[in-house]
Amino acid sequence: MPHKTIAKPVFYILLYLVLFFASAVAASQILLRGELVTVPDLVGKTLAEAKTEAAHKKTALGVQGYQYDNRYERGRVIAQDPPALSRVKSHRAVKVVLSEGSEKVAMPMLEGRSLEWASQALKDAGLRKGRVSQIHTGQFAAGRIIAQYPPTDTTLARGAAVNFLVSQGAWEPYFIMPDLIEKKSAAVLHRLQELDFKIAEIHPSYYPGWEPGVIIKQFPVHGYKVQKKNQITLEVSK
Repeated sequence: MPHKTIAKPVFYILLYLVLFFASAVAASQILLRGELVTVPDLVGKTLAEAKTEAAHKKTALGVQGYQYDNRYERGRVIAQDPPALSRVKSHRAVKVVLSEGSEKVAMPMLEGRSLEWASQALKDAGLRKGRVSQIHTGQFAAGRIIAQYPPTDTTLARGAAVNFLVSQGAWEPYFIMPDLIEKKSAAVLHRLQELDFKIAEIHPSYYPGWEPGVIIKQFPVHGYKVQKKNQITLEVSK
């Protein structure tokens, strides 16, 4: 009788141990498999928003590629795999495709802008610079866009070329550079300044047999076509 009394508790202890280890094994298998989570709906969200949402739902995020899409602006999610509301293991990567923006873009207003500024604006809009024609006009500063084609707000295919008419500034007359060699520099400088020509530099130079103050070299040279905006350099005897 005492033997049976002792055996009964031992049986329960062994049964408890068996059940405990069986439960531990089952729990470890569940942990190894990973818990199931619901995939969030990421379509329409920015990449930053999608990453935050994915982390909140215990899923990772990977960018699979980019596509043009007229529904969503550049940088927003347009597709995902697995789809929203799918049940997957936690920390599984959700692959997303991001929008490159619309394949159709609106032509920006570029008249009056510099050609350099317009070139960057076209690049940002997904367009490119086409032919550039130039004319003299006093109505626009040199380098400013007078007209554009296509005109503002026209809808264009991405990558389309835009043509410009650009100002060269007001027309300035040309002059023929006179022969200044062997002339007195003081008189020449006075006359050039009266006519609004620009003197860039005067280089004093020793030249045997020449009295001081005589022009011995000039640039532009005699017969060269110049405008008043061009700079003149003289070498003068000392």
